[in-house]
Amino acid sequence: MRKLILSAALAGAAAPAFAASGAFFSLGNTNFVVLIAFIVFVGVLLHFNVPSMLGKMLDNRADTIRSELDEARALREEAQTVLAQFERKQREVSEQAALIVQHAKADAEEAAKQAKLELEKSIARRLQAAEDQIASAEASAVKEVRDSAINVAIAAAGEVVAKGMTESDAAALIDESIKVVDAKLH
Repeated sequence: MRKLILSAALAGAAAPAFAASGAFFSLGNTNFVVLIAFIVFVGVLLHFNVPSMLGKMLDNRADTIRSELDEARALREEAQTVLAQFERKQREVSEQAALIVQHAKADAEEAAKQAKLELEKSIARRLQAAEDQIASAEASAVKEVRDSAINVAIAAAGEVVAKGMTESDAAALIDESIKVVDAKLH
């Protein structure tokens, strides 16, 4: 490569030098001085191994870019994996939510049925209690009427005895009182 660069430099620099007038190998010829400076510059570059250093720097830069691209690909793949996991979890959560709603509806229907049965039982108990209270009140009223009839019969008997009623009149009065009590009870 050095030879190629040196020959290209000499060929490019020598062509205009032949066109100049006078001796080419003279310090008075600017073309010759420029050629010497160029050759020295190229020699310094080659001496300090600048082309290989530039190549190494470019290779290092290429390696860095390649590793960054690989890292970016890995991150992209990881992000796609995470996205797929989140989508799967979202589907699972949606399915679970649907199942929960379905179970909640079934539980609500069952609770409504139970509440209806409990309400019917409660109403039946209250009706029975009301019927029992009515029967108790009726029995109490019958007892009060009997007690009143007895008191009336006793009072009537007392009046009959006090007035000196005949026995047939007293029996008729008692029979009549019994009929009145019987009529009121039924």
